[in-house]
Amino acid sequence: KGERLILYRTLLLCIFRLALIVPWEVQRYDGWYNNLAYHSRGAVGSRLVRLLPARYSDGVLQPLQEPQLPNPRRVSDVTARGPSGLPSAHNQTVLSVFFGYHVAFEIQDSRPPGCPPEFMHIPVPEGDPVFDPNRTGRVLLPFQRGPWEKHSSQSPNNPRTQVNLVTAWLDGSSIYGPSSSWSDALRSFSGGLLASGEQWDMPKRRGGSNLMWSAADPSTGQYGPEGLYELGNGWGNENVFTMAEGILWFRYHNYIASQLREKEPSWSDEDLFQSARKTVVATFQNIAFYEWLPGFLGEKTMSPYLGYQKFVDPGISPEFQAAAIRFASTMAPPGVFMRNKTCHFQKVVNIDGSSSPAIRMCNSFWNRQNPNLKSGQDIDHLIMGMASQIAEREDNIIVEDLRDYMYGPMRFSRSDLVALTVQRGRDFGLPSYNQVREGLGLAPVERWGDINPQDLADLYHGDISKLELFPGGLLECVDGPGQVFSSIILDQFNRIRNGDRFWFENTQNGRCWYSNKSPCVSACLPACLPACLPACLPACLPAYLPIFLSVPGDPCPQPSQVTTSELHPCTNATKLNYFDAGSKAGFGILVICLFLFPVGQYPMLTNQNPHEVILTVLSRKPLRPVNLLVDDRRRLQVFDQSGPAQRSLSLGSQTHLDVLLSSDYYRRALLMKVPKEYDLVLEIEKAGARDLSGASCRKTREALQTELTGTEFADALGLKPDSLFVDSMFTLADKDGNGYLSFQEFLDVIVIFMKGSPEEKSKLMFSMHDVDGDGFLSKEDFSRLLRSFIEISSSLLSKGQAEEAIQAMLQAAGFNDKEQITWEDFHFLLRDHEKELKFAQLNIKGDYTSNGPYLKRSCPLFLSAPLEGDTQFSSSLGKDGQELRRRQGKRSGLQSPKVYVKPKKDRSNRNAVQQKIQHFKRFIENYRRHIVCFTIVYGITAGVALERCYFYGLQADSSGVPETSAVGIVVSRGSAAAISFLYPYMLLTVCRNLITLGRETFLNRYIPFDAAIDFHRFMAMSAILLTVTHCLGHVVNIYVFSVSDLSILACLFPRVLANNGSEMPMRWSWWFFQTVPGMTGILLLFIFAFMYVFASHYFRRISFQGFWLTHYLYVVIYILTVIHGSYALLQQPSFYIYLIPPALLFLLDKLISLHRKKVEIPVVNATLLPSGVTFLEFKRPQGFMYRSGQWVRVACLTLGTDEYHPFTLTSAPHEETLSLHIRAVGPWTSHLREAYTPDNLEQLGTYPKLYLDGPFGEGHQEWTDFEVSVLVGGGIGVTPFASILKDLVFKSSVKFKTQCRKVYFIWVTRTQRQFEWVSDIIREVEEQDSLDLVSVHIYITQLAEKFDLRTTMLYVCERHFQKVWNRSLFTGLRSVTHFGRPPFVSFFSSLQEVHPEVGKIGVFSCGPPGLTKNVEKGCQQMNKRDQAHFIHHYENF
Repeated sequence: KGERLILYRTLLLCIFRLALIVPWEVQRYDGWYNNLAYHSRGAVGSRLVRLLPARYSDGVLQPLQEPQLPNPRRVSDVTARGPSGLPSAHNQTVLSVFFGYHVAFEIQDSRPPGCPPEFMHIPVPEGDPVFDPNRTGRVLLPFQRGPWEKHSSQSPNNPRTQVNLVTAWLDGSSIYGPSSSWSDALRSFSGGLLASGEQWDMPKRRGGSNLMWSAADPSTGQYGPEGLYELGNGWGNENVFTMAEGILWFRYHNYIASQLREKEPSWSDEDLFQSARKTVVATFQNIAFYEWLPGFLGEKTMSPYLGYQKFVDPGISPEFQAAAIRFASTMAPPGVFMRNKTCHFQKVVNIDGSSSPAIRMCNSFWNRQNPNLKSGQDIDHLIMGMASQIAEREDNIIVEDLRDYMYGPMRFSRSDLVALTVQRGRDFGLPSYNQVREGLGLAPVERWGDINPQDLADLYHGDISKLELFPGGLLECVDGPGQVFSSIILDQFNRIRNGDRFWFENTQNGRCWYSNKSPCVSACLPACLPACLPACLPACLPAYLPIFLSVPGDPCPQPSQVTTSELHPCTNATKLNYFDAGSKAGFGILVICLFLFPVGQYPMLTNQNPHEVILTVLSRKPLRPVNLLVDDRRRLQVFDQSGPAQRSLSLGSQTHLDVLLSSDYYRRALLMKVPKEYDLVLEIEKAGARDLSGASCRKTREALQTELTGTEFADALGLKPDSLFVDSMFTLADKDGNGYLSFQEFLDVIVIFMKGSPEEKSKLMFSMHDVDGDGFLSKEDFSRLLRSFIEISSSLLSKGQAEEAIQAMLQAAGFNDKEQITWEDFHFLLRDHEKELKFAQLNIKGDYTSNGPYLKRSCPLFLSAPLEGDTQFSSSLGKDGQELRRRQGKRSGLQSPKVYVKPKKDRSNRNAVQQKIQHFKRFIENYRRHIVCFTIVYGITAGVALERCYFYGLQADSSGVPETSAVGIVVSRGSAAAISFLYPYMLLTVCRNLITLGRETFLNRYIPFDAAIDFHRFMAMSAILLTVTHCLGHVVNIYVFSVSDLSILACLFPRVLANNGSEMPMRWSWWFFQTVPGMTGILLLFIFAFMYVFASHYFRRISFQGFWLTHYLYVVIYILTVIHGSYALLQQPSFYIYLIPPALLFLLDKLISLHRKKVEIPVVNATLLPSGVTFLEFKRPQGFMYRSGQWVRVACLTLGTDEYHPFTLTSAPHEETLSLHIRAVGPWTSHLREAYTPDNLEQLGTYPKLYLDGPFGEGHQEWTDFEVSVLVGGGIGVTPFASILKDLVFKSSVKFKTQCRKVYFIWVTRTQRQFEWVSDIIREVEEQDSLDLVSVHIYITQLAEKFDLRTTMLYVCERHFQKVWNRSLFTGLRSVTHFGRPPFVSFFSSLQEVHPEVGKIGVFSCGPPGLTKNVEKGCQQMNKRDQAHFIHHYENF
């Protein structure tokens, strides 16, 4: 009702506006509201009106085809093949034939392909002499089903019904167009005229508009709109003869308008145009009904006009459109004469430059530049030739120009009009020939002999009931249309005339105005127009012509009936591949470049790292090996393999040299700046011992003859030159006592360490300190031995404490009563460590290859003091079957539980299947929150993707996808739907403030907030993979679009492309670079490539700022994605629907951060600690509440206010200030350390201030939720646990009740001095931990990797030192110190035994990925058991 109301209002406004201009109702161009009761009757887009029920194979829409019906090409050969050159039985002229075509174009048009594209290609019989001369049997005549009404095709009661794309009225739509916009495009808006082209009597040639159908010229291959005339009839350029008809009526309108303007100069352009239009339409109606139609039908006559009948439906019937009116094709000649007004029939020029007596029909389709029609006078000659030429006989024979050389698409440029007509009838579901006869009240034909010879009967297998309407009606035509076609044609034209409210004979429509202002419209009487026709035509044509019939005494008779033998031959069918060779190459190169961009970008950016930029910029030639030599004159000379010095730099006169060293993990680049000299750039190979297997004999000899000094020997061992160990070892090895160590002397020592027995190695150690060589060590010598190992350990003990420890160790070994110690005594001291001594080596700095003698030890060594009563010392090489015992403290009254590493066997014996089931159950239990969230997110992702795939693959009939690019579009649309969900909701995983708040709510029980970043990475990688899939789908799409007809693309993209018959699709470059989706898609692909490369682990490590800056491109991504989908090529955009909810939450989170980020925080203390750690203590902002284990983001004002980096707080919540420990491992952290150096602080006068954002929660803050917690920190990853340990001790000291009853802290570090500040915190915790809540274990990994003689003796010293002083030799702490890496599986297993009453144990790890992965594996293995459940929270740095 609302739509009707709008239409009524629009109509009233139009009528009111036009009423001010002309005094009568102006007929609409689109045919609407002709019938005031049924507004759409006869309008553009109205349904065809069936005379009889449709005949489809399924009763709804599927056409009857082979084998139910014969091949259309065979039907054409049998039905319509025959000789041409027989004249019309009624002397009808060729002008009558093409006027009939013009009338047909006026009232019906269902030829454009329908949407969605459906194909009914016609197989050509093998060996067809025209279409398949090579007998391939694979030739198809292209055929696409016509347009149909979208609400039909639902059921047998509502079968498919085609639509008419022009009005069914004879209202001049072939002259003025079927719409007001079309008409406006043809008008000049001056004097009521239609716009002329370069010549006043010719219409405009087509420019960039899509009004005219512009198929390709099959004879020349020309295509596109250029060169076609703009007419009211969209198919007016189909051939030059229908084009001439359109030009004739163009001239007639301008003639009438000019006459009216002379009579009424005061009339406006609109008055003149509408008046001329009314006159022209009335003239056209009169000529069509009372001049042309009687001659076309022969003896059949129209019934008299009885006035307007509003209940008559003028709709075109499919029987008329697809069969009856096609009878006119039998009258079309193979060629058309041209003559001038003096009756001279002129020669025509063919496409090859030869001449012929007539224009060949088959070579005149869609001509753009016909050499015979260059001017308006040429059009006159053609029209006069058509008026003088007699048409072909009215029978069933159709000339070969239409039957064998009808134009086709560019893929196959020729076709068969008869076969196409038969196929069109099947497409329209026309009833059979006999069904139509019965429906018209005619007797059915029962015998084949009454209609056709036996050949047609064979095609239909003798079943005459299957005979189709067009071939049957064609065969009954003799000297005119037969009964069936005549009845259908009469019915159609009667309904058109009687149902037309604007018919020129209707005196009741208010359009009749009596005036002598026009010579052709003096009254609205039926007798007026026929009488004035001869008076009007001389103004349009050069001389009087007989119009539709050739009468006796014609002053210009035709020379002869035209035959094919005297005409230029038709061009054969040609094939065209839309995707030519050039397109293939360019398309392939572009696709490869786009997809290899991130791959090629990675090594390009990798090579351009800060450490190698000097070599890249300055060294344009390949690097070559050189030798350096400083001679007696202090000249630095550079030699290569060629011999003479390549460069010589004088260093004698230089007071200083600038040397820049740039190094990374792989190379070392050195730049030496010498004044007035070119810079010297060197790439230094790795330092250290090298394999001599590939060296020359000379080099090897030189190496073997080299002797080491004591300092060089100490450097090789990685120790200080004044070390007691070095001194002892050097004295022992230097057998000749010359102060140098030869290769042979060094080798003798190495052999003992490589192949010697434990006794030989202990003898060697003993001999190192047996200075006199008498086989005895004094107490002083033995103390010197122990002191050398304590020096190696870099112990935190003072000199006095070390001496006391040595005395205690001598006493414990029973050496106090002995003045001299023998080797047997010394070996007895090492009796428990023969296994360690067996593997002990002398570790030398340098490279070790897999083939070398270096024996790697992957098993860690654990040091601990035995419990009282234990007779077995608890050390291990890391095997799971051995024990780890906690050292008993010296506090009285406190008893700590024993932590065993050796797991007990499972008490329940299950088979393998039951174990797998149990493991699966435990996995589900452990990760149920992750699984639920993963299932929800990826379930929605899969759901939206599958919905789009299902829609476009099976349901999107109106889009045409199932018939065209199904695979590419299904893949691209499915992945696009998934991306549309993933990319927006990925924002929720980085809403730090909301996640922190969510941890404090009940949501923490259902959502694994700890896995937010991991889930972000997972969603990002999924989205990237889907993006690549989306791009691959579009690559397929663009290829398919580039080889598909425009008719198919117009169905897929009706908002972008219009089907104008030009067929040629857009090139692939248009899709990539001239559409909004294409350009934004390429930009998005580049941005994703940058983000992906800089988000890789390598680039995050070397350039966190690059990672951070490229991730800020997410704003551009979302903007481009919205624009990308807003073009609505296939569907309405939906990305913004997914984006709005998470974007609002993300914006809220950003606003919370912005609220506090710009507050300057003063630093109260800054200390540069060893190991590159910077300690910052700064003021705690007002209202800043946090929990131990949480982290913040900070920016230093001197380094830039927009670059924030995350760090864990090392201060406890009860402290008044906040503190961070930041290790300098990257550019920003290194610059931060430099900002707080004393020199820089002296220049600034104060500490640089900070911006603070946070706090943000993570899993470490949940340590209080478990009775037993295990804290595992690797390297700088101990920072969150520093806060936790201090918080735990403080809460216990103030009697604050917490759920946590025991904390095991495991610190994994490379050396004992790597993070001294952690030792201070642990020492503070040990002093304040009065309730024995914390158990600390320290693992030193570097010594395990260098498990040599020194490590063995350190091991012994550590054992005795802990026994005596209850303190670690390495850390100075009471905590247990171990050599090697923690055995997490064994450790966790012992916790299950020590705490059997605990159901859940929290494990919190922070460190490098390798550490957290090992912890995760240990937890997963433990969780397979039916004991305590280990819940792991981790963070990587």
